[in-house]
Amino acid sequence: MKRTIAIALIILSVPFLNSCTKEQLNEVLQTATQSLSNEEVVAGLREALNVGTDTSVSILNKVDGYFKDEAVKILLPSEAEVVYSRITQIPGGTELLNNTILAMNRAAEDAASEAKPIFVNAITGITIADGFAILNGADTAATQYLKSNTFNALYDAFEPKINNSLSKPMVLGLSAQTTYANLIDAYNLASLNGVLWPRITTNSLSEHVTNKGLKGLFLKVGEQEKKIRQDPVAQVTDLLKKVFGKK
Repeated sequence: MKRTIAIALIILSVPFLNSCTKEQLNEVLQTATQSLSNEEVVAGLREALNVGTDTSVSILNKVDGYFKDEAVKILLPSEAEVVYSRITQIPGGTELLNNTILAMNRAAEDAASEAKPIFVNAITGITIADGFAILNGADTAATQYLKSNTFNALYDAFEPKINNSLSKPMVLGLSAQTTYANLIDAYNLASLNGVLWPRITTNSLSEHVTNKGLKGLFLKVGEQEKKIRQDPVAQVTDLLKKVFGKK
């Protein structure tokens, strides 16, 4: 049926086709006979996001997934960033700092698996109305769609797991909460409790790690989407090749 409609369109376009070059004619014929259905576009986007999110979660939900990737590595909260410039003035400061950053990243790595079921639910909800707009959008249009439809649910799922992970003894038998508290206490003590430089009053570490963890997760999903759109090697199924191969 689709092929019959395509042929009919070609016949109706004969006056236009007569003025086309051979290359233009081939392009029109190929487009007419190989056009994507709404269902194929939606299925292709769902498959691309399933592949991209599975890969991203797998990358981050392992030892050093966050910690050894500078693009997503989680550093100190903004209120504690002054520590970087004072670290040499804090006894044992460099080791405390390194252990704190490592522990925060371990907590994010531990929590990353919470994303999978939430992503699956959002991906299933992609509609035909969304389909072509996402397909013809920017290289990370599907990722932005996913972010707008999952961020709140992901935050709600991540934050308790992050908070729990921050309390686990992950580095040298100490938790991220403990190493962070030790770092801040050492900084404040070295400052003579605010005499030499301002004291640090800490905010919620779980909120900071959750937000940074999710930012890194969507960065990775976006990278995977770009690969699928641009790199034939990343189009690992026939459907992905059909939907994205002509992009």
